[in-house]
Amino acid sequence: MNQPRREPSVPDPAAPPLSLFSIVIPARDEDGAITATVTHIHEGLAAAAIPHEIVIVDDGSTDRTWEFLESLGKQIPEVRPLQNLGEHGFGRAVICGLNAMHGDAVAIMMADDSDDVQDAIVYWHQLQAGYDCVFGSRFIRGGKAIDYPWFKWFLNRMANLFIKVLFRIRLNDTTNAFKAYRRTTIDGVRPILAPHFNLTVELPLKAIIRGYTWTVVPISWRNRKSGVAKLKIREMGSRYLFIVAYAWIERFFTAGDYHKRTPPTRPAN
Repeated sequence: MNQPRREPSVPDPAAPPLSLFSIVIPARDEDGAITATVTHIHEGLAAAAIPHEIVIVDDGSTDRTWEFLESLGKQIPEVRPLQNLGEHGFGRAVICGLNAMHGDAVAIMMADDSDDVQDAIVYWHQLQAGYDCVFGSRFIRGGKAIDYPWFKWFLNRMANLFIKVLFRIRLNDTTNAFKAYRRTTIDGVRPILAPHFNLTVELPLKAIIRGYTWTVVPISWRNRKSGVAKLKIREMGSRYLFIVAYAWIERFFTAGDYHKRTPPTRPAN
């Protein structure tokens, strides 16, 4: 079927203003980075006068991550440490955080201090402007990917090109986890299925397919300075493909059943 190219949309000027920015961070065995990560995010958002909470989900760590999170929660009122007591997995930890957040907007960030809080601030202002979603890209003008391993870079570019062509979208960094959404968008893409890193493509693809407004901004990413990357490329190929196929089927065969609904306007009294 020949579908129109899906481009970034325009913000809704009637979108309600936002009052609290939730940062959801899944963390597993990140005791070497988690304190710096949380401190940088909190200080950056506080300096920008953005009301926020930082929901950090310990996903079965075997090091001192939970100990450090409990300490951070006592030092910084905005920090809310949680433990994922169910099955573990990146996606499951993120869903745990999304279910627990209090904010009307959320950004998903990594625990290894690879994401820049200044980009999160840009996300917040774009959401306040009326967008439902803000997607960052490391691979557009103004974006940066510092110390990106070349083999991972090659696989990333191939996977994102495949998604870009299949869904006819301009977004070229769909697999990147660092994105932001209004809470209404998160509610609108449920149920969320992906238990692992494939959640990073499920959320944006379903939001685009279901008609939520979105834009793309350049972001910076820096490779971790400590710890071990949790993404296992060999294990994730089929899982990414499953979610991409699921989203593609929804796009063509659900007849818009899950499309964003605009609340009816009540007549003036």
